[in-house]
Amino acid sequence: MTSANDLLSEISAVGADRARGGYSRHVFTTADSELREWFSAAARVRGLDVQVDRNANVWAWFGAPGADAVVTGSHLDSVPGGGAYDGPLGVVSALAAFDMLRAEGFVPRRPLAIVVFAEEEGGRFGVPCLGSRLLTGTLDPADALVLRDADGTSFAEAARVAGLVPEHFGRDDETLGRIGAFVELHVEQGRGLIHLDSPLAVGSNIIPHGRWRFTFTGQGNHAGTTLMDDRRDPMLPAADMIRTVRRAAAAVPEARATVGRLVPTPGGTNVIASQVDVWLDARLPEPGNVRELVAAITEQARAAAELEGCGLDVVEQSFEGTAHFDPRLRDELTTLLGGAPVLPTGAGHDAAVLAPFVPTAMLYVRNPSGISHAPEEFAEPADIDHGTMELARVLRSLAG
Repeated sequence: MTSANDLLSEISAVGADRARGGYSRHVFTTADSELREWFSAAARVRGLDVQVDRNANVWAWFGAPGADAVVTGSHLDSVPGGGAYDGPLGVVSALAAFDMLRAEGFVPRRPLAIVVFAEEEGGRFGVPCLGSRLLTGTLDPADALVLRDADGTSFAEAARVAGLVPEHFGRDDETLGRIGAFVELHVEQGRGLIHLDSPLAVGSNIIPHGRWRFTFTGQGNHAGTTLMDDRRDPMLPAADMIRTVRRAAAAVPEARATVGRLVPTPGGTNVIASQVDVWLDARLPEPGNVRELVAAITEQARAAAELEGCGLDVVEQSFEGTAHFDPRLRDELTTLLGGAPVLPTGAGHDAAVLAPFVPTAMLYVRNPSGISHAPEEFAEPADIDHGTMELARVLRSLAG
């Protein structure tokens, strides 16, 4: 019987990013293909029936697929330069939990499945949870297919190269209708469990969050011949916006706002940019407060752009309101796991996308540093083993 820690070791070299550190594993890339093939092979070795749905999500079924299934799993993709645990921990723990159930001769009363969702992080095409959003119909496939990566490749083009049929993407009522309950195990992306001195928690909710792209446009020109007074440089309002984001969020209790990506065009050292794209990630406990914060940032960014003689276009790329996990399922798991603490989170997950459609719950495994979306992300092997055993307990209870 292979442990979750051993399974993590099996994929430890896939998608390693030598430039950034950590891992860069994005949908329909070589790394993504290797990980999907690894999961499919690991599932088949266990006698599971592997299927790929119309939206590129991979399913492994313990027995025949059917309605009212108990489903677990997560994702295998990462942010650029991400850690080893965000996503993969939920997949490897699911495989190891199935091993435990098999070893004890467990025969499920309800169908059981593991799912690997496609492009949860949005690391390549900018929109998170593409696989689960398309599955549930919360993202129009027409909008998804035209998304482009940094090289200009569209989501549709990349999917076709990967052997999928992008024309089939969209809400999948047959697959969605099979899910009777979804439980996602994930490394904690914060310090809640450190303060509670607990290896495991049950999720309560995910706070509202969204992504916006700010496009500042000016006049590209020569860095050596264009006088300072003659410039319309979009880099200036972009830089001003970054400081605005920090100040605006710091003034609102519990707000989190981040600029983690800025792309100048054409991007030459001796060239005044003609355009600068800035991506804003904003999160707050109340949906209206998130939008108010973004509106305040937008107002100041627009004023800075006008002062420099530049234009500004703002596009909302994604937004999720508060995701409340099923209270009955949450309470059932809390009791089953011996009164495990219940925690909210500011991190988004596929479970949040599924929550309005099916009973959904999350389990968090302690992260001793609290660092995530970075190479330093970590979980102790003993905590991973504990999380796997508790996940097996949950699956046994729900499907038995």
